[in-house]
Amino acid sequence: MTGDRGDETMQAVLFDMDGLLVDSEKIWFQVEAEVMERLGAGWTPADQENLVGGSMASSVAYMLRVSGSDAAPEQVETWMVDGMIARLSGGVEMMPGAAALLTEVRGEGLATALVTSSSRPIAEACLRGIGAHHFDRIVTGDDVTRHKPDPEPYLRAARLLGADPARCVALEDSPNGVTAATAAGCRVVAVPSVLPIPGAPGRLVVASLLEIDVATLRELAAARP
Repeated sequence: MTGDRGDETMQAVLFDMDGLLVDSEKIWFQVEAEVMERLGAGWTPADQENLVGGSMASSVAYMLRVSGSDAAPEQVETWMVDGMIARLSGGVEMMPGAAALLTEVRGEGLATALVTSSSRPIAEACLRGIGAHHFDRIVTGDDVTRHKPDPEPYLRAARLLGADPARCVALEDSPNGVTAATAAGCRVVAVPSVLPIPGAPGRLVVASLLEIDVATLRELAAARP
């Protein structure tokens, strides 16, 4: 497959945020542990694995179920959001290769979107460190009715960009995110963070974004079974 064919094939690049662009999973763990302490219960890495790539609503429901607390879900969500924003206000640590890839993709003039399960306030706190200028559109957990692993977030991002999902490449770090992007019809680059992700047709699994450049994205987008 020639490079020119790849240029014609790829219309947009769609980026997850937590664990893919920013090293925030460890921050989430800290905040979750603190909130669970307020709920009178403990928190383990195994608990966090159940939440990776999920929505705030599903995370809160899990935490209330595990803790047995009768706290209002809205209160727990407020604790979570406030805790994340407080930590992110000090800056975010980007994942290896993330900044360079964002710069290269933007330099190539490709359409881009951030597609995150995080709420808009948390996304905006991260974007102050990442740079909102890297993205044409932002889709957060507040913008959809069905969250990853449902394809709605990626379908919405493609629609906002005027792109065909089948001609988009999505970059993800979680099984939920990969499932959502695949169900939307996107080609997928998986960079596993907390949970393993197996290889599959239309999916490239790598150890870090240091292995990815625009040429690789074009090649993946151009490939067909």
